Amino acid sequence: MDKAGKILIVDDENMVTKTLSTLLGLEGFSDITTFNNPYEALDYLENHNTDLIISDFIMPEMNGIDFLRNAKKSQNDTSMILLTGYADKENAIKAINDIGIFKYIEKPWDNNQLIINIKNALIQTKLKKELNKKIIELEEANNKLEKYSKNLENIVDERTQELSEANSKLNAIITNCADGIVIFDNNSKITDLNNAAVELFGQEKKDLVSKNLFELAVNEKYTKTNLIDNKSTFLRNYSIVNYKKDIKIPVEISIAPVLDKKNTFYVAVIRDVTYQKENERLRDDFMATLTHDLRTPLLATISGLDFVLDKSLGEITEKQSGLFNAMKKSSEDMLGLVNALLEVYRYEAGKTYLCKTKFDIIKLAKECMQELLPLAQKIDIKIEMNNSDDEIFINADKNEIRRVLINLIGNAIKHSQKSTKVSINIQKENKDLKVDVIDDGIGLDKKDCDKLFNRFSQGTNQKRSSSTGLGLYLSRQIIEAHNGKIYVESELNKGSKFTFELKDAINDCKVIL
Repeated sequence: MDKAGKILIVDDENMVTKTLSTLLGLEGFSDITTFNNPYEALDYLENHNTDLIISDFIMPEMNGIDFLRNAKKSQNDTSMILLTGYADKENAIKAINDIGIFKYIEKPWDNNQLIINIKNALIQTKLKKELNKKIIELEEANNKLEKYSKNLENIVDERTQELSEANSKLNAIITNCADGIVIFDNNSKITDLNNAAVELFGQEKKDLVSKNLFELAVNEKYTKTNLIDNKSTFLRNYSIVNYKKDIKIPVEISIAPVLDKKNTFYVAVIRDVTYQKENERLRDDFMATLTHDLRTPLLATISGLDFVLDKSLGEITEKQSGLFNAMKKSSEDMLGLVNALLEVYRYEAGKTYLCKTKFDIIKLAKECMQELLPLAQKIDIKIEMNNSDDEIFINADKNEIRRVLINLIGNAIKHSQKSTKVSINIQKENKDLKVDVIDDGIGLDKKDCDKLFNRFSQGTNQKRSSSTGLGLYLSRQIIEAHNGKIYVESELNKGSKFTFELKDAINDCKVIL
């Protein structure tokens, strides 16, 4: 295989660029350029052509999607690979659709798979350049046709042969692609598939043709998959039962419509994610074990410091008291983080069960307001409640809803400006409950709102805070576990409104205690 392609690697971590350069060097690639700053890489691309760009997604100066979009302006025919973490997969898929990158590769990657993808990407670049070259040649040939009509047949035969060879190369790439590729019609009937897809299904190709794709690849809830013309679709949590190997293979499916003059057909790229799923399970189990085992020593530390501070073990000086109080506060903060991580794991692993009871949401909100009142008074924040009902009884998990209210109201206070107010609006809409928490704080940019409820998000690209970024993510998990939804409306310097809604939660029967 030709290994003379020019490769550009961009990653803010010097170790990553050196590692990739060494790996590619060992594989026989010689023309490799690396940058740890995306702006320097863009300056380089203005005056140099390259055959493949490999970019990290998360970089402090510029994220990988924006970098590749800018690089596309001067390197239109160049294949591009985006290195992502699992949590950034949706952005990577968006980059495939918006920018047309060749592939995204999740960290940590398999070296063999990475080399295969790089080789395929270089082939794609070469084919693009050859195709553009052929297009130019065809245009020149058309001009010659007007002058040399006698040579028409020979020229057409020559160009047809060249196009046939290019088509054969493209077919070879599809046939030998590591991911399964399936072509199917409007009725989801398979019309063709490559060798990797045949291997995934574990059946003969002739037995697979004309079968319904979504009877072979099904999601966990067994709901109907609806395809929309002219729109690409990405499907998660699907699996294929391979009867030949007697295993169930988890897969992700990317579907794109292809239009011709007569009909619409679809191309599905099916990726085996067994390795990624196993890594997720191991990671989550590790986090659960780690956080669980950290709680005991932290609780012991806090308890021991309490004994010291209440002078049960003897008198202490004022300076010692200050130091021990600081140690206790740090330990309590660490315990809060450990508990948050453990709760997040339980929700993601489906190991948390809601204990629904009937309770007054108005009363619960007032209790939360009273608990957070000292925090608000420190910065002269007024907390007020606006609701038309004195009581609203709902059926939900009281402790979990309290956790959400504490998080939303606490965040509103922390991000409010001095001498402003935080408003809580609770209302029922037929059988549905709607709760708004409104502040007069600094607000958020629209692009930050879209990712605010993601794990470890701290609400802004411009700064970092001491927050863990788990509070709103856990709130979303809790509300969605109640079959509800949570969202934010915000504008810079105009405050924010956080809202959660619970469907069919209203219970008119009062509880007498």
